[in-house]
Amino acid sequence: MLVEQSYGLTFFLKSSKNEKIRHIYVRITVDGIPKETSTKRKWYIDRWDQKEGKAVGTKEDAKTINLFLESLTTKINRHRTELMNIGVLITSIDLINFVNGKYKPRNKVLEEFQEHNDEMAKLVITNEYSKGTHERYVTARSHVEEFIKFKYNKNDLEFSALNYEFVKDYDLYLKTVRNCSNNTSLKYISNFKKIVLRAVAKEIIPKDPFQLFVSKKTKVKKKPLTKAELRRIEEKEFSSDRLTAVRDIFVFQCYTGLSYIDAFQLKWENIKEMDDGSIWISSNRQKSKSSTEIPLLPKAMEIIAKYKDDPICLKRKTVLPGRSNQKMNEYLKEIAVLCELNITLNTHKARRTFASTVTLNNGVSIHVVKEMLGHYSIKQTEEYAMTEQASIAREMKELESKLTNTDSFNKDLKKIPGTAGKRVLSFKKCSG
Repeated sequence: MLVEQSYGLTFFLKSSKNEKIRHIYVRITVDGIPKETSTKRKWYIDRWDQKEGKAVGTKEDAKTINLFLESLTTKINRHRTELMNIGVLITSIDLINFVNGKYKPRNKVLEEFQEHNDEMAKLVITNEYSKGTHERYVTARSHVEEFIKFKYNKNDLEFSALNYEFVKDYDLYLKTVRNCSNNTSLKYISNFKKIVLRAVAKEIIPKDPFQLFVSKKTKVKKKPLTKAELRRIEEKEFSSDRLTAVRDIFVFQCYTGLSYIDAFQLKWENIKEMDDGSIWISSNRQKSKSSTEIPLLPKAMEIIAKYKDDPICLKRKTVLPGRSNQKMNEYLKEIAVLCELNITLNTHKARRTFASTVTLNNGVSIHVVKEMLGHYSIKQTEEYAMTEQASIAREMKELESKLTNTDSFNKDLKKIPGTAGKRVLSFKKCSG
């Protein structure tokens, strides 16, 4: 049973224009937070004991009003006890709402999670959330539901049952029973924490019970395609039109940096011709709603021209023939095998390939890449900027050239009168 730190209930007369007769109010204080409301009864100020919070005298009307106040006190206390017995953390507003006949049982954990997901599903229709985001929260809720059954053998829990131990055990459950990686577990916990913070905002619970839980993401090195791997995919001849189309969409992503959903939804109205005759993609990212302006490279131009009259494109009114993300990733695995690439090929690798192999490794500024990817910060882009052997070799060649030029410069200085035997530019060993 939950018990508050402090609880108080008192009746008092509230001032009114009529100084002789005033409204009787009830004030309920829980953990130092007072709330009050009218009892819909009036009484005489000169026949009221403010200290005791009741009418004085032996007359029948005094007995009647005191009986009413005692009955109301009993009802409030009984309701309070019932809530405590089922583990609900009580607030003064809950009890005042009960007095006014407005009390509504608070959502339990899974009820609140479902309410959130139902609201999100409606916002998917208005494009405020993607279908994939909604599906992730549906999965996150199912994991919490399974964990509650696994640990507590219950169908749902009150929010007051959540604490540090709950989230610690849930994290362990995800990693062991569900066999999730550390980063995947943290994602599901983050999804759940949104529901917990929502409950805090709705005053279902007073504070975040997970605030002491700290866990660090595991840094995963997600490599882009190398120049050679990308060329192998581009040049591969497939006997299947299906695989050819999937390969072309993937390569288009590699040369534009578009995510799967943005490439899938790309329309001809998003293809703009600039004053200088160059062709650009001008659109908003589905995920972040940020705007993206991307000049089309020759390979990307070649692909969109190839599918200009494609029946699927004409039917969907899109630039590229569409496939679901699930199917795209399924077919890309098949393409990797046929191309004899011992790598995991998926739609997101194309975006990383654009960031690293196609742009950054060819000298494009990371600030420019950030704008084309539609990122809000350089930090986001840095996660995509994988340094490859090619870029290391290029940088070292430039350094070697500079050092060679320095040596030549020092040799030339020796020919100048007064500088013979002096090495003006040199590397000196540092001494402590």
